[in-house]
Parts: sequence; structure tokens; C-alpha cells
Amino acid sequence: MNIQRTLAFSIAILTTSLLQAASPEVPSFRKDIMPILFRTGCNSGACHGAAQGKDGFMLSLFGYDVRGDYHRITGEMVGRRLNYAIPEQSLLLKKATGAVPHSGGKLFDTDSPYYETLHRWIAARAPDDEGEVAEAVGLELSQDAFVFETSGAESSLRVLANFSDGTQRDVTSLALFHSNNASVADINYDGFITAAKPGDTNVFARYSRFTVGAEVIVLPPSKGFQWPNPPENNYIDHLVFDRLQKLRIVPSELCDDETFLRRVTLDLAARPPTPDEYHAFMDDNDPGKREKKIDELLQSDEFSDYWTTLWSEQLRIIGGNYAPVGTHLKAATMFQKWIRQQIASGRPLNEFVAEMVAASGSNLTNGPANLYTMLQHKPRFEPKVFAADFSQVFLGIQIQCAECHNHPFDRWTQDDYYSFVSFFSGVKRKPGVEPRERRIFYDTSAPPAKHVVDQRPMPPRALGTVDPAEHDGDPRQALADWLTSPENEMFSRNLANRIWAHFLGRGVIQPVDDIRVSNPPVNAPLLDALNDRLVDSNFDLRSLVRDICNSRVYQLSTTPNDSNRLDTRQFSHMHLRRLRADVLWDTINDVTGMPGTPDGHPQGTRAVQSFPVSGGSTERPNFGGDFFKTFGRAGRNSVCVCDTKTEPTLSQTLNLSVGSTVQGRLYANGRFRKQIADGETPEEIIQQMFITALCRQPTAEEMSGLLGLIGDQKKDAHAYEDIFWSLLNSTEFIFNR
Repeated sequence: MNIQRTLAFSIAILTTSLLQAASPEVPSFRKDIMPILFRTGCNSGACHGAAQGKDGFMLSLFGYDVRGDYHRITGEMVGRRLNYAIPEQSLLLKKATGAVPHSGGKLFDTDSPYYETLHRWIAARAPDDEGEVAEAVGLELSQDAFVFETSGAESSLRVLANFSDGTQRDVTSLALFHSNNASVADINYDGFITAAKPGDTNVFARYSRFTVGAEVIVLPPSKGFQWPNPPENNYIDHLVFDRLQKLRIVPSELCDDETFLRRVTLDLAARPPTPDEYHAFMDDNDPGKREKKIDELLQSDEFSDYWTTLWSEQLRIIGGNYAPVGTHLKAATMFQKWIRQQIASGRPLNEFVAEMVAASGSNLTNGPANLYTMLQHKPRFEPKVFAADFSQVFLGIQIQCAECHNHPFDRWTQDDYYSFVSFFSGVKRKPGVEPRERRIFYDTSAPPAKHVVDQRPMPPRALGTVDPAEHDGDPRQALADWLTSPENEMFSRNLANRIWAHFLGRGVIQPVDDIRVSNPPVNAPLLDALNDRLVDSNFDLRSLVRDICNSRVYQLSTTPNDSNRLDTRQFSHMHLRRLRADVLWDTINDVTGMPGTPDGHPQGTRAVQSFPVSGGSTERPNFGGDFFKTFGRAGRNSVCVCDTKTEPTLSQTLNLSVGSTVQGRLYANGRFRKQIADGETPEEIIQQMFITALCRQPTAEEMSGLLGLIGDQKKDAHAYEDIFWSLLNSTEFIFNR
């Protein structure tokens, strides 16, 4: 903590203490009374801030409606909640001090500053504030970071509020505190932090509508720790390793060539490497062969197919005969084809998004216009729902909480929410010249959204900005310009974080679609660098992907060491990742040599090229078959990343072990019979089987055991099918390692 900050906090605390001790002024309802109600939990969701209030008394959640709260406290049940003649007989005070039964329990004592402030306010006949009242415009903490050398160590956090009139005030006693991981470090009601066990987390203070946080690191014992100085391939390694060194975590070793080849091919091309690719890569003695393989895969058609599907999931592309919505097969095909053209051509991601945001016209002839039919599968366009999904997809921000009240864990207010909704209040979908067509246009006569509290119109305004957007009737172009500007880090950080998560299994901010103040990045410098790289490359997807895949961090082994065994956040080793449903389906087809086509698509369509298709006007789109449902393919029912499920389940085990998916393909299109007929030895057949299914040679122990199982059945193809079954049902096959 620097000297200037220490001095500022000391002055603020001293000034606040003197004013509180000597001031004869009547407490301010907004600056003094409302913060007490917030601090003591009176207006929380579990108490009177609930949608229907509690015990006949309702307050706005966390105090978003100050004027309404003043009326409910002073204007309802006159003479009962507040007793001006005998303030201490006021129900507001008696309930809070436990003098009468209170479902919320006792909140404070009669000798507390809260009681004294409320008593003085009531004695003054509970006046409302007059004229302009300075409001909080930001918070500062006494420290941005805490590092504890031992468990059980303690420290304290002070909170300073900045007000619109230029004043500052120590609000530690009026703030609420919480920890993101109390098992690492907890923070109590008064802002005292206690280290619990080695790890890293964040503690937060909330006052008014602001939440600010400080990082807390609890170090493991230094005895025996020695930093190995691993090689660094690029800036990613430098920033991750710098963080690991501070946390006293040793990264795993580099993965071997076989593991790298399978990992990078699955991640970039959504398929396993072929035996020919395996032998070519393993026989290549060029020290830069990993970099060459990455470049080769980045230019492949499979890379474009894969990222088309990833975007199609987020944009909820489905096809069929949905006349009320317009998500017809032709429209879905048009939209997906347009997306693939953008990815294949290397179009900058910000331009790609901007064209969709401002698009109008026919969903059958103008692919990007389908943003307004696919993202929202509803017969009638609903601006509120669309705005929330739009923000979650393109900014990673969930603003829907601010529809009914200010966001409890972020900075977004109801003003922010309804101003953002106004960007879409004029979007309309009308029938085209044929039943399956929908035409998108913006009705410039449509009024902006109205604030739910006072019904005032809210002109369109971008999140985090002050002034309404300038536009000529259709504000979406202004939205597109703001959203995709290189200066808008909310957009670029969201993209960079999602791209990183695809390759490392989790985002620097996790979940990737819940970016908020109270969910900070686990490595802020890393996310900043990824963001800068994306912007500096003119939003080139392949440039950032190339950096990530070439990093040593991406190429670390999944085998942990004693130091990083419990690390799940800091990328000290690669984590096993179960293959997505579509990738697993294609992988099974590839290694068996027996292609399968998802339901509703032309023969030869790979799963990563497909999208859910309905079979009738009233039938919901299917996933492409029962396999995809079992393995958690996104049903595109929402924009949440959780719609794609990669957790292993018992049903998946049964599907592969006894279901038709694998059983019908063990024949491998006659491969084993042909190998036997060609005179290949059991060792050669098993070796080829391992290379095809797992992209590695069998170990000596595995080879010995499998040869023993074959015994004298060397010419029996069924013996090899049994071995093949075991490989396809292995964890090693189902997971990307």
C-alpha cells in the first residue's frame, strides 16, 4: 500500500470520526439511514427486500428505490413503524434491537452507532433529504492485495466511499463483506481477514451500488520449494509462470509428442490424428515441428468447421419448420454458411459481430440478419430477453438481474439495463413473401424502454457510458460501433477469455459468461495480455489461437506433481477434458472407419458441421440422435455455456460399453480381417490399433498383457475386436489429455 493511499485513508477516517462525534446535523435518509438498512440486511432478498417483502413490510432489494422505501417506512402504518414522540418506541428500533419478536432476529444493540443514528433521525420526525444529495460514485479499499505467509494470519480491510460532491467518507462500518472462497481466506462482518489454507481468492466490500475486491494469497510453506525456471515460449508462459512462482506452485513437465499431437488435433480440428499424420509427426526431427503442426491445422477446413459450430451454438442456430419463429432449415443453413465464410476467410471478429448487430432484411437471403431470429426462439420478439442474451454472448455479462433491481454483485443499475434494452425496442420481425421467410427491420417510431420504477423513457445507452447513443432512428449501428470498438475491453476481453477457455478447459474468468466485479480473473495480467494481443492483431482469431497453442502452458502434461496436484485455477498443468458430444461422435466414426450422419442432415455430414433439426412444424428440434443427448450436446435452448455438458455420467458409460454406438462399429469396416489376411502379426495389429484410437504406442506391459489375451486366437478377428472395444471404452479415448 503506497504512502498517498495510507494518508488519504487516515484523513478520511479521522474526518469521519470527528464529524460523527460532533455533528448536530439530522442524519440524511440517503447517506445515513439507507446504508444502515443495507448493512444490517433489512433490504436483502432474505428479508424485507424479497419480492413480496416479509411480515407485511417491503423494501426495495438493496435499496434501489430510495423514494419508495422512504414512503414505505414513513407513510405506511403511521405511528407504528416510527414514533416521533417517543422514538425508542418505534417498531423500526424495537424490532432491530430484539425488544419485540422479529423474524430477522436482533440486529444491533441500543448503544450501537446504528441505533443512535436511527434514533436521532426519528426524533427529528424522519425528514427526507432536500435538494441535491451527494451520492456515492465509487469505492476504494485500503489495500488491493493481501499476502499471508501462514494460515491463521489476520489483517483488516477499510472501505472509503467517494461522493459526487468531491467528499470522501470511511464506510467500513456500513459496508457488507464476503469472500469468494472462505476455505482459503474469510472476511468477517467488520472487514477482518483471516487466512485459512494455502491458495488464492478474493474478498469484496459492497456499499451502495458498488462492489470492489482485493486479492488474497495464502502461501504454502516455503520449505522445500524451489522454482525450476521452466523455459518460456511466449508472453503467456511468462505471465502464468510468474503467477505460479508467487504462489509457490511448480508447473508440470512438458507433454510428450504423442500427447501433443492428439491434443492439438482434437482442439483445432475436432478430430483425432490419422495414423499417417502420427507417423509423419513422430518421424519429424525438426525442433519446430509442433509449431508447424499448429499452423497446418489452423489453415485446415476442419478448423473453420469447428469454430463455425462453436459460434453457432452461442447464437443458437436450429433448423426445421418453425413458422412462428423463422428458424427454418434454409435460414439456419444460410446463417451457418455465412458464419463459416467469415471464419474461413479470417475476417476480424469485431467486423463479423458488427455486421450481425446492424443487420436487417430477409433471413433467407441475408445470413447475419438471422441473429434476430435464432438468438431468440420466440414467436414474438421480446427486447428484454434479447438484450440479456445479447449481453451474455457478446460481453459475457449477465445484466438480467438489473431488470427488477440494481445488480447485487456488479455495477449495473436498472438505468443501465433499461437503456440497453432500448437498443432493441424497435426490432421487428414480419412475414416475407413465402411462409418460411422472416424480414428483420427496425421500427423507428417505436418508443424506448420505460424504467420499471417510475415509467420514464430510457434512451438507448451503451453499458458503462453516460450519454445516450447518437443515431438516426435505428440505434443498432451505434451499438455495433461501440460494442466492437478496439477501445471496448468488455467485448475483446470476453472473446479472449472464451478462446482461452476452449483450449485450457476453463477461462481466466470462470464461468466465461458470468463476467462481473465479484468474479475477477484468476490472473489479471494474463487476461490483459490476451486481450491486447487480440486487439493488436485486428481481432484475428488464428493469431491468438496460435499464441495459445504454442505456449508451454498449453503443452504441459496432465500429470501433476506434489506442488500442483490440488491446483484447479492457475493452469499449472493441463486438465483432462471430456470430448464434446459432437467431437466424440466424429472421433468414434474416424477411428472405426465407419462414418455416421446425425439425424436430419445429408449423408456424410460430420457432427461438428451439424445443428439441431426439427422434423415437423410442432416438433422441437432433436440433437441429431440419442447419442448426442446422452453426451450433453447443446440443445441450444439458451445462450448459457452450461447448455453444452461435458461431465461424464453412468448413461454415457452404458452407451459406449453395451450400446449400439460402439458395438456396431467394432467390426471397424473389416479392418482386422484385412490385416489378418495381409499377414500382419498380432503385435502390428495391436500397435496400429493404439495409434489409431489413442495416438500412441502401447507400452511393453500393455503389449505383453494383450498378447496373452489373444493367445492362440491370432487369426480370430473377434479377439482384436475385444481389444478395440476396451480402447474405445477407456478414459484415455473419451478424454482429451
